[in-house]
Amino acid sequence: MPDPAFHAPSSATFPHPPSTPQPQPDLVRSGARPDRKRRRLLLGASTLAGALAIGPRDARAQSWRSEGWSATWGCAPAGPPPAASTTSFSGQTLRLIVRASTGGSRLRVRLSNEMGSSPLVIGAAQIALSAGGQAVVAGSSLPLRVGGRSAFTIQPGAPALSDPVFFQLPPFADLAISLYFPAGASATTVHRDAWQTGYVSTPGNFAANSTFSVARTLTAWPFVTEVDVDGGAPCVVAIGDSLTDGQGSTANQNRRWPDYLARRLQAELGAAGRVGVVNRGIAGNRLLLDDAGALLAGRDVLERFDRDVLATPGVRALIVAIGINDIVYASGTALAGMPAELVAGYRQLLARAHARGLAALGATLPPMLGFVYYTAAREAARQQVNAWLRSSGEFDALVDWDAVLRDPAAPTRLRSAYNSRDWLHPNDAGYQALAAAVPLATLSTLLA
Repeated sequence: MPDPAFHAPSSATFPHPPSTPQPQPDLVRSGARPDRKRRRLLLGASTLAGALAIGPRDARAQSWRSEGWSATWGCAPAGPPPAASTTSFSGQTLRLIVRASTGGSRLRVRLSNEMGSSPLVIGAAQIALSAGGQAVVAGSSLPLRVGGRSAFTIQPGAPALSDPVFFQLPPFADLAISLYFPAGASATTVHRDAWQTGYVSTPGNFAANSTFSVARTLTAWPFVTEVDVDGGAPCVVAIGDSLTDGQGSTANQNRRWPDYLARRLQAELGAAGRVGVVNRGIAGNRLLLDDAGALLAGRDVLERFDRDVLATPGVRALIVAIGINDIVYASGTALAGMPAELVAGYRQLLARAHARGLAALGATLPPMLGFVYYTAAREAARQQVNAWLRSSGEFDALVDWDAVLRDPAAPTRLRSAYNSRDWLHPNDAGYQALAAAVPLATLSTLLA
């Protein structure tokens, strides 16, 4: 029987443009004689190409048109935090742990100072396989460079993509990314809720060390926003709020629903399941509006969509689970029009995704009776939005997470077996159930 939590639209799946590059017109038409100036230009270009070809090859020397990068891990940057609660580093090494979804033989790392107001000076950066805690596997550490430099500066408002490095990365490996800050650095660009412990050293450059003395720990991901691998695997981006971010899941265990989905893809589909799963959820995030007093909740999805979805290497599809915070934080006057505003926002996401050839799966909003912000009016708005999601057929597919999570005896309430504590956020079992409801056959078709 078909899964009752899954709704496929009646229309055909959204077509994707061919991945094969189209032939470009020749510089000189067959049989035509280039004029003298153009002949000199072509000869000069040939000489220049020969000069540029001289020199040692490294991981960057392949043709960039055929590299086939795709994201294996990612988070969504936010900030800046209030000055009083900003984490700072001075002459210390920061070691962050992230889990890959797909493997590869080369990788690169995206670092970010996008929310910063001053240059971010990094004196050294390394990547290695984690051995647990702050330790890394001996002999696995390799330097990360930016533009060939082992020490580099990221200007305020900007990201930086590291040079590729040859690195044998197995699927689901834990990576340790180490950054040394020779001078003061403030974590103004940060993903607040990592559900993963990071480590700050005592003073010193320990980026290349297998272990170091820990001055303190943190539970956020400052500065690091993405890891890419080669090999041309497709990628799925999960974008949403705290339910995608993993609030209520067990720390250091990778039990958010995108983590479960990545494991399920490869366990059930074999080679066809080599799909990167990137989590761009932010706790407190909304579809339509920002909260100027809560910048760690991130820019709204409409605003951050291009950076967090469209710019992700290898992305073929996205799963959208957003809107409950728009409802629970809406005032009485705004709440009346919220369902219509959310529908308009979803349609914008669909238009922008489809314009880039991406498939979009939607998800219904979860039950929330018993949550601190629950009211009858907010419940009515949630029901209206879910009714549209189920009936419109506008998403390329729909996962009915409301049906997965709700108590059959009390449909407006979360199942007690899935409740993490607050009657809105699932526990590990609830997140596993969300991932289990994603229709893999349909997702595979949309990724093809």
